[in-house]
Amino acid sequence: MTDTDIPIPNLTGKLAVVTGTSDGIGQVIATHLARAGAEVIMPVRSAAKGDSAAARIRTAAPGALVTTRSLDLSSLDSVAALTEQLRTEGRPINILINNAGVMTPPSRQETKDGFELQFGTNHLGHFALTLGLLPLLRACTARVTHQTSIAARSGEINWADLNWAAGYDGNKAYSQSKIAVALFARELDARSTAAGWGISSNLSHPGVSPTNLLAAQPGLGRQKDTGLRRAVRIMSRLGIAGTVASAALPALMAATDPAARGDQFYGPKRTLAGAPTLQNKLWTPLRNMADAHKLWEESLRLVGHRFNA
Repeated sequence: MTDTDIPIPNLTGKLAVVTGTSDGIGQVIATHLARAGAEVIMPVRSAAKGDSAAARIRTAAPGALVTTRSLDLSSLDSVAALTEQLRTEGRPINILINNAGVMTPPSRQETKDGFELQFGTNHLGHFALTLGLLPLLRACTARVTHQTSIAARSGEINWADLNWAAGYDGNKAYSQSKIAVALFARELDARSTAAGWGISSNLSHPGVSPTNLLAAQPGLGRQKDTGLRRAVRIMSRLGIAGTVASAALPALMAATDPAARGDQFYGPKRTLAGAPTLQNKLWTPLRNMADAHKLWEESLRLVGHRFNA
């Protein structure tokens, strides 16, 4: 095992769904899965970007079985449309990797359903997607891997104002969204164990790498790359931070390693970078299962009956 590659079992005949595959970490994950023989569904917001990414994957993995589907995680209608489409097709899903995300828009923005953008996209969108796909995941004892962030090492859930309607702080809202991702991962595994769903749910974090999360994104109100992204590029060149290729490996290990189990946590060996490994302990904000249960119930209330598990 190295910082840029890990052994992946033969996944021929397996179906994987990976969000956030248009570029960056998600595209690397999808490429590895396709090389291992999995059929990969790439739910994407931009059809053009998705098609370009799929073409790059087919070039890197000749013979790859990759298809794109339409998904905007900031729209519950879009999530419902995709989950209904896949349930109608009826093919069991072996691997689901909830990888996509948005990060720190400079001013508060909302999803199409009126949720703070980061909480609504990073957590609620994936929450609804996973519950909507639950019958297909249960059909083949799937593994679900959720991508959290080192931003979840500190911070808390703002229970009094989940949507940051007052006193918006982009960094704190991002931290909350990634804590929520991890708490959902843990509660999903606990509920699966208790109810006999057969699903294993675990979590990963990519460390730090020069992805496009902090790049210029006019749609988020960011007209140029952030200073932090420029700093991360330098750190990556120096080996202090990881690369996009290395940052994809913890999620791949969590999703494909035969030894991986539910409620485990994977990340780079040196936190910011390094070969992927099972983490020794959960970060403090991720430990409280009472919070995980409370978040599940509140998330169900927010997304509505269409996604009730």
